[in-house]
Amino acid sequence: MTSSPQPPHLALELLDWFDREGRDWPWRHTRDRWVVLVSEVCSQQTQIARAAVFIEAILDRFPQPADLARAELGELLVLWQGLGYPRRARNLWLTAQRLVELGGWPDDYTELPGVGPYTDAALRCFADEEPIVPPDINTRRVLARCFPEGPPVAADYPLLAERAWHWGSAVMELGQTACRARALCDMCPVRELCPSAGTEEVIASPRQKSYAGSMRQRRGALLRAITDHGHGDFGEDVEAAETLIKDGLARQGGDDGELLLPP
Repeated sequence: MTSSPQPPHLALELLDWFDREGRDWPWRHTRDRWVVLVSEVCSQQTQIARAAVFIEAILDRFPQPADLARAELGELLVLWQGLGYPRRARNLWLTAQRLVELGGWPDDYTELPGVGPYTDAALRCFADEEPIVPPDINTRRVLARCFPEGPPVAADYPLLAERAWHWGSAVMELGQTACRARALCDMCPVRELCPSAGTEEVIASPRQKSYAGSMRQRRGALLRAITDHGHGDFGEDVEAAETLIKDGLARQGGDDGELLLPP
């Protein structure tokens, strides 16, 4: 009788490290798809430690899709204020409505508003425990540095299939902590085994345009006024106001056409 082939030693060490020291985020204690989706949507283009407070507040207010589907988008936008990229909030709200319409989750998660290949893979790994490593800049960086000749895959190693959630989480965790754009090899738990240890190569996400003076900043200022005070001045920045209305994040109302939260 032959034993199952074991993954490379580096992969085993990475799993052991995650088991011992993986950060204790609340959403890691569940395989609830809604919880996983909210955490993924909130943390897109946002550091997970910063997003954590928003995730907790949103799930506390809307613990199930039906809770958000019954609410006005404006309620979610108030909780979202400060997280940025509010189109994510609208997509999450639309997804909640779609899930209620369907009476459950579709087989193809990309049918849901705003769910692309990464979020689909994240749901399959972190909720459904399928043997998939969600492909974002963090996981790609870890796999490229640790396994330059090609990463181990679950089809070849039953252990990685059995521990799919842990493997995906471990790779993601290393990319968020030590294996950053500029690698922090001194604090890496697998530096003794990593063929790229000591690398000075920077592997970063594409640089975003400056926030100061950008349309993002202008939209954010208007949306903050609406969520803080219940209304905003359309004439203060007509161009930014029109984009908020177009995205369904605000509406004109009242006698003077002021900006209001969407219904």
